[in-house]
Amino acid sequence: MPMLQPSKKNGFLGGGDGRVLDLDTAVKDGVLGGVGAGGLGTGVVEKLDLNKMIEELNLSEVPSVFICPISLEPMTDPVTLCTGQTYEKSNILKWLGMGHYTCPTTMQELWDDMLTPNKTLYQLICTWFSQQYVQMKKRSEDAQGRTSELLTILKKVKGQARIQTLKELHQLVDNHSTARTAVVDEGGVTVLTSLLGPFTSYAVGSEVIAILVNLTLCSDSKANLMQPSKVSSVIDVLNEGSIDAKLNCVRLIEILMDDKGFRAESLSSHSLLVALMRLIRDKRHPNGHLPGLALLKSVSIHNELQSLILNIGAAPQLVELIPFLNPECIELTLFTLDALSSTSQGKQALKDCPKTIPTMVKLLMRISEICTGHALSILLSVCKLAPEECSLVAVEAGLAAKLLLVIQSGCRQILKQQAAELLKLCSLNYSDTMFISKCKLTRTIQ
Repeated sequence: MPMLQPSKKNGFLGGGDGRVLDLDTAVKDGVLGGVGAGGLGTGVVEKLDLNKMIEELNLSEVPSVFICPISLEPMTDPVTLCTGQTYEKSNILKWLGMGHYTCPTTMQELWDDMLTPNKTLYQLICTWFSQQYVQMKKRSEDAQGRTSELLTILKKVKGQARIQTLKELHQLVDNHSTARTAVVDEGGVTVLTSLLGPFTSYAVGSEVIAILVNLTLCSDSKANLMQPSKVSSVIDVLNEGSIDAKLNCVRLIEILMDDKGFRAESLSSHSLLVALMRLIRDKRHPNGHLPGLALLKSVSIHNELQSLILNIGAAPQLVELIPFLNPECIELTLFTLDALSSTSQGKQALKDCPKTIPTMVKLLMRISEICTGHALSILLSVCKLAPEECSLVAVEAGLAAKLLLVIQSGCRQILKQQAAELLKLCSLNYSDTMFISKCKLTRTIQ
């Protein structure tokens, strides 16, 4: 490989994308975001820690010349090789320490292993990040002040003016932590909660809920939101809202349930569960399946609500939905069905669904041990309810061979015991010879 002449370094900065730029070019190309070379004073830089600024800003777009080609992260200690390429010092030291004697970007041989601090680039990086940091702090202060103003306005306005005020507040809360803090500290949660009620419009309700899910709510605020009139307003939005509004409703309900003072009867609503199942079954918006199923799982563990879930026909609907779900959603669905199968009403509902047994048999040893455990538990509940009828259907669906796989696998002992119990239950309707033939693995594998 030919030996290359070292590039001039003074007054130059090696770009992370292989370019070698002088200071004038960097400023001209907008590297500093419009700040001239005179903006390189270190007064502000000395007061602000570069690493802290980079971490807090967490910017998705940074000038390419500030990025280390090895780590693809902003540089805080840039050094330049003899090839003119610049890297973060710690990263290039690791590269050289691994026995590489080439430039990582160009793969040229290094004729000199000296690492020259790129002070010009360092000054540019510090100045640019300082600018961004100061602007962020200014925006945060402005956001805090504007939030206070909007909360005051919100107490006075009605109609379309109220909706516009809420929209602006929603945007501020979404983008600024200082705005979220201001809403909580200045009693904004009480103001927002007061807007939810039996006569709340969808437009107002959806904006209020979108704001509330971004806040840290205290127990008193949660208790206030659990009042029947407030819950009813949330359910209205869950029924009528856009997909984003529905997901916010799900998030708010989960927040309310995650409180020591939560009472299951607060969510004892036929309309809530119907709206939740509609979200789960919505094929146009699959992004609602996982949040909806996660909330249904949380609801299903409460005995007071299990009957309501079954009364709306959720059990067969969930069974029929399983083939179209991803593994994570299937696991949540099986948890819910398992919880429902612990009740006599749930057992009967699952038995009456013709797809329950074939679907559960297919899931054995398919997705995860957790899914296998739920499927076994559901099959046991159904088969014990009507041993002769259900066992015949299960064996014809290939259950016997699947149970042998469970018993011979490395699953938990409790699952093996359940499989053995179910296998014994299924064998009662067959002669030994016939049952052995039913245990052939070819049927299962197919």
